Amino acid sequence: MKIKGIKEKVFNYESEEVDYSGIRKTDKRIAGYINAEFKPGDIIINVGAGSGSYEPDDNYVIAVEPSKAMREQRLKNGKNPAINSSAENLPFDDNSFDCSTAFLTIHHWIDLEKGLNEMKRVTRNKIIIMTYNPDELEIFWNAKYFEELVNVERMRYPKIEKVKDILKLKCEIKSIPIPKDCEDGFQEAFYGRPEKFLERKVRKAQSAWGYLENGKEEELVERLKVELENGEWERKYGHFRNQDFFEGALKLLVFKKL
Repeated sequence: MKIKGIKEKVFNYESEEVDYSGIRKTDKRIAGYINAEFKPGDIIINVGAGSGSYEPDDNYVIAVEPSKAMREQRLKNGKNPAINSSAENLPFDDNSFDCSTAFLTIHHWIDLEKGLNEMKRVTRNKIIIMTYNPDELEIFWNAKYFEELVNVERMRYPKIEKVKDILKLKCEIKSIPIPKDCEDGFQEAFYGRPEKFLERKVRKAQSAWGYLENGKEEELVERLKVELENGEWERKYGHFRNQDFFEGALKLLVFKKL
């Protein structure tokens, strides 16, 4: 299925009534993989910071976020205010930060190459990016129910090789195990809790749904609902309810300048 206009559309957090900070919370176990990359005293810039998920508590962090709605949600969560700017235009001198981070955000950027090179420019040591590998989206069972949604995601997420080609730095790719009771509300977090996809507030915090044609979201949700009610999902995928961790498309990319 070809999604018309998918490459041109930008998800608008200002017009979408999203309880992003209420659904997309920091999961401490996932955060542990990220925090292990920092040293005491590291000064960090978090680019496309959103409501502040996964910002380390033990380091000094400067957040950059272009969305007013997201900046306001940060304040409600007790996070430090974010600077109103974008990844493509970081208002800092070269090598201003020990580390730069971008958590589940690069697929939103208007100019990926410019944004990544800006991160590289202002960073002395590590660039840490949490993203999804579009080549591994089929691992998750939602591809069987939400085919059109996964097609959207596949088009939006930059290929890891493209990110590496732009930054031209040594890169370590780490797969992040997702816990069964994950506190963050991205799609793979509900691998063992499929009923969550029936909740509109959960879907609203997953930006891909906003790219579907009118009526398609309801059609896909109904597809899952029917199989939950008749026991088909349980027969095919019920074992995920008892699986403590799931390794899917979620990756941590660690680039080193030094």
